[in-house]
Amino acid sequence: MPVMIAGAGPTGLAAALLLARRGVAVRIIDKAAEPSRNSKAQAINPRTQELLEDTGVTARMLAEGWTVRGFTLHRPGHEDVAVPLSPLLDTDRSMISLPQARTEALLADALQAQGVAVERGVKLDTLAQGDDSVAIGLVHEDGSVEHTRAPVLFGADGAHSTVRQALGLAFPGDELPEPWRLWDVHLATPLDPDRVHLMLLPDGFLFVLRISGDLWRVMGNSAQPLGALPAGTTCGEVRWQSDFHIAHRVAERAGVGRVLLGGDAAHIHSPLGARGMNLGIEDAYVFADCTADALGGRWSRLAAYAPLRHAVHRRVVRRIAALTRIMHGRPSALRELRDALVPRLVRFGPARRQFLRVAGGLDHAIRTHC
Repeated sequence: MPVMIAGAGPTGLAAALLLARRGVAVRIIDKAAEPSRNSKAQAINPRTQELLEDTGVTARMLAEGWTVRGFTLHRPGHEDVAVPLSPLLDTDRSMISLPQARTEALLADALQAQGVAVERGVKLDTLAQGDDSVAIGLVHEDGSVEHTRAPVLFGADGAHSTVRQALGLAFPGDELPEPWRLWDVHLATPLDPDRVHLMLLPDGFLFVLRISGDLWRVMGNSAQPLGALPAGTTCGEVRWQSDFHIAHRVAERAGVGRVLLGGDAAHIHSPLGARGMNLGIEDAYVFADCTADALGGRWSRLAAYAPLRHAVHRRVVRRIAALTRIMHGRPSALRELRDALVPRLVRFGPARRQFLRVAGGLDHAIRTHC
């Protein structure tokens, strides 16, 4: 019986690839008929590059993406604060900017080279755990129903995870009240194209990152984010626009028995810190290691996954939530504290280093054993 992976985003694809490379039979399904063309995530951190190095995907990411040289903090009426990423990350690697859609395509290509194709238009409908396997009901795009079994099921099926709901696991947390707005837009701008830009505004903040060429991602929670771009900026064609709400949630457990969770099915948080996709790929790495060992006869390794990852999820989401509360600039008392404190912290070496380690995924060691 092959391991079943529900969800063909970065987490599911990475898990399938890492298992297939260890000789483990795997099926990966996704309810969407086609891959998404839009990209929530843009940054690939040093930890992800390290975990995917042996698959050949990292080399292709480096070839397609561009290296982020640093970030700049902007405040109206104040001098900008520019910070390099290296050598502060204590690694030879830096952040890479590459759209999530391309990351998924590269992972899917590498998986195809292992003889595994994503089964699209297939929805996981039911699951029931037995002593030696998981009984799974699948609904195909034509409406036909398939009943199958798997020794292990990995739920990487997003924030509204069917797998998590079938396990009856709560997804506690909180949500910010105001919508955040996002544009992928062509810009002619004086902003340094090789840096991430973070702008503190009177009614919120603005995050700006070049995707490729003159296409930039602009994201913020202010009333008029595009109007806050620096003088001399001209907006061109909008390639994608989205309004969304930010929540910080962690599943009460990262799995039960032979059914485990990773990626957005297990944790969601704001994009500040660039950890969402990267943390999911880290889940995939630990899941693949534990599952391959379990199928090799060391079944205690499967039980190690949930407690190992749950502790990491809680810690990372707590840090990102705190950063988000500070940066989003509401209410006014918090904004005043932010405007006074953040520039000082950026200039303070230890605080700056810790922030960069969080963003780089280097704030904790990868543990695959309890």
